[in-house]
Amino acid sequence: MAGLKLADLRLFLATADAESFVVAGRAHGLTGSAASKAVARLEGLLGARLFQRTSHSIRLTEEGRTFSEHARRVLSAAHAAQTSLDASAGEPRGTLRVSLPDAFGRSVVLPIAVRYLERWSDVRLDLEFTDRPVDVVDEGLDVVVRLAPITAPGGMIARVLTHFRASLCASPTYLARHGHPPHLDALSTHECLVFRTRARSQSWRFLDDEGNETRIPVRGRLRANSAEALRAAALLDRGIAYLPAFLIEGDIADGRLVPVLPDLAQGEAPVVALYPSRRHLTARVRRFVDLLAEELGGTSMG
Repeated sequence: MAGLKLADLRLFLATADAESFVVAGRAHGLTGSAASKAVARLEGLLGARLFQRTSHSIRLTEEGRTFSEHARRVLSAAHAAQTSLDASAGEPRGTLRVSLPDAFGRSVVLPIAVRYLERWSDVRLDLEFTDRPVDVVDEGLDVVVRLAPITAPGGMIARVLTHFRASLCASPTYLARHGHPPHLDALSTHECLVFRTRARSQSWRFLDDEGNETRIPVRGRLRANSAEALRAAALLDRGIAYLPAFLIEGDIADGRLVPVLPDLAQGEAPVVALYPSRRHLTARVRRFVDLLAEELGGTSMG
């Protein structure tokens, strides 16, 4: 019912128990007169007389006794709901929905997620592995992790967990056919395996030893929205890829891929977790993000 508040129910029940507006009002920081007027407003809202009043006493009417039974159940349910929230503020419980970058999520975050489940037995994890842009609110997500700078929308926090390095690479066969680019600008003459975004033009971002940024426009006949797919295309001799070092270090060690411009072409990007602000933060979200930060350690990943 519009306008009915839990405070109204508490004052009503206090009045019924004490059979006194003065005593009930004092318990709620009101004068007896103010308590009487508040109960009268409640009666007007309900369209029923709850108390039989005389000059010396008040008693519940039949309607008042019926309403008091329902009011006690409502307050009991409200208390139980508050208690459950208070408990969840300390102990993670419920379902945690997380969107993770495909390759990074599978190779780096998934083992951490398993340890999270082992630590908190009342939590269920619903993981999505995708590199596409997502809408946190519309898709009902609790946490989004991405390998790029994120501007947090209102009511959200963007927390940098660590940084990862990226490197240019290609297969030995591709480089034997097309040669090694002698400098970054020469990438424009090569087939580049480009991560697909909504932007019309694509560029790769590089940092020198002093942290100065260079952006190089790139193009290629093959684009994909998956770093794993671009790695696979590089292994199939389709071009030069710019990929996270953690994804290709095994391929480079085994000679399946070769670093390109290793002294010039290095990049670094943040691993960012996006989640609700502290005001609306649940224990399951807080513990998960804290565990990610703890395990990743805030150090750069090769």
